[in-house]
Amino acid sequence: MANISKAGYFKAIKASKSKHLSSFLLSATPQSLWTAKRSAYGRTPPRFPSLPGAETPHQMNKVLLDHFFPPNEPFSRRLRVRPYKKERPLTKHEIATALSKCSPTSAPGPDRNPYCIWKRVNQINQSVLLEILSPLVSLGYHSASLKGSNGILLNQVGKPSYESPALSRIIVLIRTISKILERIIASRLLLVPRSKGLLHPNQCGSLPGLSTYDAVLTVFNDVRTLQRPCLKVSSHSLDVKAGFDNVDNSTLARMLREGGIPPYLVSWVSSFLGERSCTLGFQGPPGTPAPGNVGAPRGSPISLLLFLLYVAPLHFRIPRGLLIS
Repeated sequence: MANISKAGYFKAIKASKSKHLSSFLLSATPQSLWTAKRSAYGRTPPRFPSLPGAETPHQMNKVLLDHFFPPNEPFSRRLRVRPYKKERPLTKHEIATALSKCSPTSAPGPDRNPYCIWKRVNQINQSVLLEILSPLVSLGYHSASLKGSNGILLNQVGKPSYESPALSRIIVLIRTISKILERIIASRLLLVPRSKGLLHPNQCGSLPGLSTYDAVLTVFNDVRTLQRPCLKVSSHSLDVKAGFDNVDNSTLARMLREGGIPPYLVSWVSSFLGERSCTLGFQGPPGTPAPGNVGAPRGSPISLLLFLLYVAPLHFRIPRGLLIS
């Protein structure tokens, strides 16, 4: 009798779970698709990295760091930090706008402070973040204490083995207070390149105003228009591999100066990209920060804009065609 009751109990639980999952999938939204996938397939068990020639966590840490952050020539330091007199002072409205775009579910960096903490702080006293971040804007400087990050290793899906660092990718988690300032600088920096023509006019996606959907519609419209008089149409695509990693600090600084970007923004970008560090996270890591000066850090709100400015000279005119970036 006890076995029958036990079997009925577990059967009822299984039926209830199945009913709940079916109800959840029927009402799923685009925002909850990943949650639905995890519920249906479960989580992939964590895999300890296995790399040739790396037997200890310290050796593995070095191999991974050398792959993701290869040594490069350091950018020249600013010998003196001085305030810029013509920069626009930071305002409470800019901070509030940047916080409104920050998701409370975003993973924090080494400080472990989610955005909800800074939103609550700004609600209680708007002068706190203003007094912390204002000097960095006026000096065109990004403090070294804000440059540390955590690097989370993820395996690429569907690979037969993971005995090479190239088969993994890294997600860089930056301090949330730093990303607040990065959003503010990105919004300021975006206003200048468009007015001075430093960005390609057909840059769709990654910037407000034109989306990837606009690019698809433009291509579709041009193809159909040329096909009506029976003309032949061809398309070519170019993918930039490891684009963020190859943004050179000194080259980008020169491009920004020559493009008429305000000096305090050029100085801040150079300071932001230089002398960065990263602490890798995997099973059994030593947990020690190491230099990570490679291009624009992935996961930063401003890195995509810096990359677009960096590759803007690659765009060229097509005599009888259309170039969309």
